[in-house]
Amino acid sequence: MKVTLDVSQLEPCEPLEQTLKALDNLQPGDYLHVIHRREPKLLFPLLEKRGASWQCLQEGPALFEISIWMTDDLVAEQHALGAAAE
Repeated sequence: MKVTLDVSQLEPCEPLEQTLKALDNLQPGDYLHVIHRREPKLLFPLLEKRGASWQCLQEGPALFEISIWMTDDLVAEQHALGAAAE
């Protein structure tokens, strides 16, 4: 199931903090769909440390969509990558 988090209007460090908090609350089969105004490069190493994978797509000059799932959750990965392909 997709869990959407729009952090595009938040001030720095809030997007990172809100994303990590939401990641901690994911249930098996869920993935996080984050809407951001910039590529969150500082987030990616933190996701790796937590055992998460991601895909970041730039949809416009100030629109990034990031799908995040736990690396060992194949159902969530399939949903996340399938949704990105649509």
